[in-house]
Amino acid sequence: MTRCNILLISLLLLATRPGSADPPKPEAVKPDVKPLLALVDGKVETEIKSLIGLYTHFHTHPELSLHEVESAAKIAEELRGLGFTVTEKVGGTGVVAVLKNGPGPTVLVRADMDALPVTEQTGVPYASKVRTKNREGIDVGVMHACGHDIHMANLIGTARVLTSLKDRWAGTLMLIAQPAEEIGAGARAMLEDGLFKRFPKPDYCLALHSDALAKIGTVRYSEGLALANVDTVDVTVYGRGGHGASPHTTIDPIVLASRIVLDLQTIVSREVNPTDPAVVTVGSIHGGTKHNIIPNEVKLQITVRSTKDTVRDHVLKAIDRICKAAADGARAPAPTVKVNLDEYTPSTLNDVALTRKTIAVFREILDDKNVIERPPIMGGEDFGRYGREGVPIFMYFLGTIPDDRFAESERPAGKPLPSMHSDSYAPAPEPSLRTGVRTMSMAVLNLMKK
Repeated sequence: MTRCNILLISLLLLATRPGSADPPKPEAVKPDVKPLLALVDGKVETEIKSLIGLYTHFHTHPELSLHEVESAAKIAEELRGLGFTVTEKVGGTGVVAVLKNGPGPTVLVRADMDALPVTEQTGVPYASKVRTKNREGIDVGVMHACGHDIHMANLIGTARVLTSLKDRWAGTLMLIAQPAEEIGAGARAMLEDGLFKRFPKPDYCLALHSDALAKIGTVRYSEGLALANVDTVDVTVYGRGGHGASPHTTIDPIVLASRIVLDLQTIVSREVNPTDPAVVTVGSIHGGTKHNIIPNEVKLQITVRSTKDTVRDHVLKAIDRICKAAADGARAPAPTVKVNLDEYTPSTLNDVALTRKTIAVFREILDDKNVIERPPIMGGEDFGRYGREGVPIFMYFLGTIPDDRFAESERPAGKPLPSMHSDSYAPAPEPSLRTGVRTMSMAVLNLMKK
C-alpha cells in the first residue's frame, strides 16, 4: 500500500469519527411548541377577563372541606356547557367531567375546591367576608388561603382552551374537581366512590398548585419525591383534677402534657436516622378552665411528616410509646393516642418520565430560567393517592407573587412573603392564570397531540 493510500484511508477514518457534526442525542431534541402555543395564547387572551371573574367568584365564595356545594355546581355548569359529560357528587361534592375525542390516551387534570378556616386580612377589594361553623361548631372565617380558587379557575380555563383545539389532540380528557384536600380526605373519597372504575382510568394525572413563595411567570417542580406523608394524631392526657393550691392531692395533666411535648422532640433528634426527613409538631394544646383549678385532662393535636413509610411507622409507634411511658411515670391513667387515618395523606411521588416530558415543554414556553427544580418539602397533598393507584402523576407549582413584591422579599430586611395558609396570601390573579392555563393546556396537548 502506498503512502498516499495510507494517508487517504486515515483521512476517511477521521471524517467518520463522532464529532460536532453528529446528530443530537434524543434527550437534547427540544419539542416544537410554537405553532400550538400561538393557538393556546390566542384563546387565553380571549378568555382571561372571564377567568379573572371566575377566580373572583370562587375567592369571595369559599367553602370548607366537604361543603364545596356551590363551587362544585359552578364548575359542573361551566364544564357541561363546554360539551363534557359531567357527573356530580362523586366522593361527596366531587365533580368528574369526561370529554372523548377519538382514540388516544386518557389524561386526568385535577383541581381541588376547599378553602380554609382563616379570616382573610389581605385587604384586596374582593376579600372573603364569609363566616361559618367549623366541624367543632366554632364560628370561623373562611378564606382561599391555599390558592384553590386559582386551581378551579385554571381548570375551567384549560377546559376552554382544549375544547377550542379539539382538532389538535386525540384521546379522552378527564377533568375532576376534588373536595376536601385540606383534610386529606377528598382523593380517597373519590377513589372509593369509583373514580377509576366508573370512569376511564387515566394514563396520566396532572395537577398544579399555587406557590406563595415564587414569582409570577415561573413554575417549580420536583422529580420523584415532591411532598411528604402527613399524619394527624390526637392525644388526650388524663390526670386527677383538684385545687391549684393543693397540687399534691392531684395528678396534674398540664405538667404531664408539657413533659410529653418535650419528650416527643427526641423522636426526630434521637430515634430517626438524620438522613431521613421527619417532623413531629404539637400544633395545639388545650386544658383547664381557671387559674386555680388543675383539670382532669389535656388534649394535644400533633402533625407528623415523613418521606418513607418505614419512618412513618416508627414515628407513630414512638408517639404512642412516649405518651404512655410518661403517664406511667406520673402514676396517671393511660392516655388515648389516636392516629386519624381518615386524614392520612401519602407522599406525592412525581413520575420521573412524565415530569421530564412535561418540563421540556415548560422550558420552551417559559424559558429555562423560569422553570426551577426544587427539593422536596414536608408539606402534604392527597394528589399522591392517584399515583398509588398505579397511574403516573405530575404536580408542579405555579408562581403567583408579583415581581415587585418578590423583589422586596429578597432584599436585606425586606418584608417576607406570607406562606400558604396565611391570612395575608394574595396571589396576582391575571398573570397567575395566564401562566397556569398556558402551561397546563400545553402539558395536556403534549400528551395527547395527534
